[in-house]
Amino acid sequence: MVSPKLKVKSEKYMTKFYPQENETTEFKEILTDKLEREVVAFLNSPKGGDIYIGVADNGSIIGIDNPDKLQLTITDRIKNNILPTTLGFFDVFSEQHQDKTIIHIVVSRGNEKPYYLKKYGLSPAGTFIRVGTGVQQMTPSMIESCFSKRTRNSLRNIISPRNSSHTFNQLKIYYEEKGFTINNSFLENLDFYTPEGNLNYVAYLFADTNSISVKIAKYSGKTKVDLIENEEYGYCSLIKATDKILDKLDIENRTFTKITGKASRSQKQMLDKTALREAVINAIVHNDYTREVTPVIEIFSDRITITSYGGLVEGLSEKEFFMGRSMPRNREIMRIFKDLNRVEQLGSGISRILSHYSKECYSFSENFIEVSFPFEQGYLDQFNDDTHQDTHQDTHQDTHQVKELLKLMLKDEQYSRTDLMNLLNLKDRVNFRENYLKPAIEKGYIEMTIPDKPSSKNQKYKLK
Repeated sequence: MVSPKLKVKSEKYMTKFYPQENETTEFKEILTDKLEREVVAFLNSPKGGDIYIGVADNGSIIGIDNPDKLQLTITDRIKNNILPTTLGFFDVFSEQHQDKTIIHIVVSRGNEKPYYLKKYGLSPAGTFIRVGTGVQQMTPSMIESCFSKRTRNSLRNIISPRNSSHTFNQLKIYYEEKGFTINNSFLENLDFYTPEGNLNYVAYLFADTNSISVKIAKYSGKTKVDLIENEEYGYCSLIKATDKILDKLDIENRTFTKITGKASRSQKQMLDKTALREAVINAIVHNDYTREVTPVIEIFSDRITITSYGGLVEGLSEKEFFMGRSMPRNREIMRIFKDLNRVEQLGSGISRILSHYSKECYSFSENFIEVSFPFEQGYLDQFNDDTHQDTHQDTHQDTHQVKELLKLMLKDEQYSRTDLMNLLNLKDRVNFRENYLKPAIEKGYIEMTIPDKPSSKNQKYKLK
């Protein structure tokens, strides 16, 4: 069903959006019955593209009414009217330009070409490609050529190493918490089966147990000589492992006091939290798992590096990468991360990173992508002065966590570790120990009831 025509604003209120359409940009004043053709053409193109609804052919912003309803209509049509499945390859959201609202549809290049309109089947009548600023039907020979090059080694087509022993309770809990209804088609809807009906490698990655883990290594200096910590996060659903990794890095991303002027201080973190999160999720979502190689995160004394396997997706240049052009390597993983709000708009992660760090942070090779974020200079400056090193713990680190802990404890009361974590509403023991309890004891604010047996199961804590 075609949505009713959208109200066109008076010409004198129009504002310029883009100067012209091109091979990756399409303008539409209103939603028409040709939308699916445009989406199919971009899916079959080398780079994908962007469709803007509420923008005239000359680039003037007209705007649309009822954006929420229109987004749902567009999403439903793209999901249900095009084959193979488009889930993970498109995104629909509204944008504000001055006082007008438009709809932006991001379409990635598909990896199961040729895509076609469901009602016409795999034929020239339903299969299209983008040529310049227009759309053309594909010829039978073009369709056959595309089909012969269709990606065969995608995760969806690789059988799970543990096909007969998977459960998905962790993933189901995540989906239920987001308001999704879990039914008998849950696994099928997530493309967890090969064409032959076996659980695939995507299912393996999101199963309750697997052999996949992400390593986080920590070094005392600027090189890999002195390894002081080496932990693995995984062997569980990939979404759960990702959350554990982000929690760990949140602990490592210490807050410090930065002097901003005479008698003026501000609280900052070693790394920008948003950029760090986006880089980690990008590495996990776009990693090439077909060789069973996983991302690696390394923490040095002056920086953090995040390395993913696979290099740039074929057909994506460095320039297009930095422009935020989205070409998901793993459509099924992207779809799940987007369902669970770990990913926002397709292609938006790079722009968030580049708003805080330069392109020089990235390093590309044939098989790997590495991003290296330097720590805040104000944090590093604390260690350039020997007099600051000895007093760093006392004057800067974790004071707000310690104050929060002390505020909740009563004089002459004794508390177990579990009691204190419940008071603080904390679940991570490492976070509690390193950022709350340990510094409070070292500063002499709290004492142990059994000081000669710090690890005793009967150990309790009280104010001094």
